Amino acid sequence: MISYFQSIVIGLLQGVTELFPVSSLGHNVLLPALIGGSWASDLNVAAPESPYLAFIVGLHVATAAALLIFFWRDWVRIITGFYTSIRYRRVQTANERLAWIIVLATIPVGVAGLVLEHTFRTTLGRPVPAAVFLTINGAVLYGAERLRRRDANSRPRRPALVQRSAGGAVFASSTAGSTAGPGPSGPPLAIEAEDDPAGSDDRIAGRPYRETTLIGAAQVLALLPGISRSGITMATGLLRGLSHEDAARFSFLLATPVILAAGVLKLPDLAGPLGAGIHGQVLVGSLASGICAYVAVRFLTKYFETRTLTPFAIYCTVAGLASLVWLGIR
Repeated sequence: MISYFQSIVIGLLQGVTELFPVSSLGHNVLLPALIGGSWASDLNVAAPESPYLAFIVGLHVATAAALLIFFWRDWVRIITGFYTSIRYRRVQTANERLAWIIVLATIPVGVAGLVLEHTFRTTLGRPVPAAVFLTINGAVLYGAERLRRRDANSRPRRPALVQRSAGGAVFASSTAGSTAGPGPSGPPLAIEAEDDPAGSDDRIAGRPYRETTLIGAAQVLALLPGISRSGITMATGLLRGLSHEDAARFSFLLATPVILAAGVLKLPDLAGPLGAGIHGQVLVGSLASGICAYVAVRFLTKYFETRTLTPFAIYCTVAGLASLVWLGIR
């Protein structure tokens, strides 16, 4: 059984750690193990038929709902762009391009999740592997920051000259020295300047498909407990030249359909034997998770306008190593 107190604690933890680059699954595995007692015995994601896992993934729906609420204007543009792209058989506007970017970038993790999730969870969803991967997550975040800083210092930045047509298509002047790939037709689509008034979504839409798909494919590593979905996509985005603000925003947009799909796929489990006796706990935990997720994404979108991943890298490294020590001496 999952108590109401446990459901509130896990709900709060899920809402924060799903969006902070610190791994929600890693924390959901480690916290019960570190507390011990009934927490460790009842809250076990590695069990083949785990009510705790069904509970956690059920909370994903609340987390995805918080993301949809916060980014509702973006999703209206993205869905509209997808509709017009299908209807007119074109990929011309920034919104149409962004819609296909998200679709293509989501396919790798969707396929990997269906094929590998059960194997990874039952074999690696234990405290010691979670602590190891959390430590690795910290090293990845720190390494991405160092590599990006070294790359930024080694070459001068040349902002792109961005133009927007009357139809909403976004183009970059060839004199700007942009590295983005060609658009579906005409001049290359590219938006590099962080101060471009078209905004973060348009800058993301200006990236080549191969880059954005690579960033999305990095989410596959988040199947490992301790590797953060938002952290690994942000780190990959930084290494591909995105700013912290754009990398964070793209990470949240990519996470929304994945988190929502994972939650929806597990909802039938909550209606069956795995959900027996915990429907009230799921509702309470979902409320806590949704509120925390909304506050977290609101904070992080502002935070990454001026700050870096380094504090989260330090936290993950320290928390992972400390967990290994604690688990080793118990």
